[in-house]
Amino acid sequence: MRGKFITVEGIDGAGKSTHLAWLTAFLQARGIKLCATREPGGTPLGEKLRGLLLDKDQPMHLETETLLMFAARREHIDKVIEPALARGEWVLCDRFTDATFAYQGAGRGVDAGKLATLEQWVQGALQPDLTIVFDLPPAVGRARAGSIKVPDRFERESEAFFERVREGYLQRARSAPQRVRVVDASRGIDAIQAELQTIAESLCR
Repeated sequence: MRGKFITVEGIDGAGKSTHLAWLTAFLQARGIKLCATREPGGTPLGEKLRGLLLDKDQPMHLETETLLMFAARREHIDKVIEPALARGEWVLCDRFTDATFAYQGAGRGVDAGKLATLEQWVQGALQPDLTIVFDLPPAVGRARAGSIKVPDRFERESEAFFERVREGYLQRARSAPQRVRVVDASRGIDAIQAELQTIAESLCR
């Protein structure tokens, strides 16, 4: 039986890492064989591209950035995601194509039609079974992220940029309500994890 593909999204500082760790442990405790991965990255080549994409000292054209994202994704799908799903494993991925529509599309202004063409070319019919978007105001996310680590090339962007990214995510959720679940990440961790548990239990039935 083919595995399930779950992606987790949100602006920087939304708590993805914390909630991903909790969700991974929750699913594994129920005997689900899980492949946890991330984008950009997930493969040796993808991780090299990730280094370039996040390097604050590496300027690049916005379309170059977009193409590198999809190049890393093509490799990721071929080497990690599709093989794991075919083995019956569940794939839990930190960011996927929704991030590209939010960051490069809504945030940077890359034409949505170009993104849709690349999406179809790179992944065909492959879409997550479920996407969880952790949503919160950018000012809150910036305060959280800034207290944890030195900001990378994306994290150095303006609050206006992250407002556009946030709206990009919400637009993706509105366009695919059967796939995308928006979780209010401004709440306390207990409330968020209670909602995640409800979501995860519905997947395990």
